[in-house]
Amino acid sequence: MRYLHTMLRVRNLDAAIKFYQDALGLKEVRRIDNDKGRFTLVFLCAPEDLDLLKSQPATRGAPLVELTYNWDEEKYGEDRYFGHLAYEVDDIYATCEKLMKMGVTMNRPPRDGNMAFVRSPDLHSIELLQKGDPKPPAEPWTSMPNTGHW
Repeated sequence: MRYLHTMLRVRNLDAAIKFYQDALGLKEVRRIDNDKGRFTLVFLCAPEDLDLLKSQPATRGAPLVELTYNWDEEKYGEDRYFGHLAYEVDDIYATCEKLMKMGVTMNRPPRDGNMAFVRSPDLHSIELLQKGDPKPPAEPWTSMPNTGHW
């Protein structure tokens, strides 16, 4: 068994792309606009995974996030059955600082130098994990409280 992708429903495709591509740094690798079904699918991957996609069929590339945007408005409650996406980052503090400068709320700051949580515009939880060993605890992170939930 091999992980392929996670599908997330999004309410505003532009806001979702801004978050996943501009804030998190994922790269769009495929887009499908389906006029008959009235939806758009956008597939994204981490820059470090781009080479993995070259050796696989386009419809089975991995690991990917699939953003599904239904053109007709739908109501998706804030059910917690999904859980979260997790991404490894080179520098947890630099990543969190960049996200905060972009207006992203730190729901769980990286107080331990290892893990943080943020939420997408569609309220999907995103876990950020420090690559390798945790960084030493540092301010302002160690005294920053949680905001909301994740």
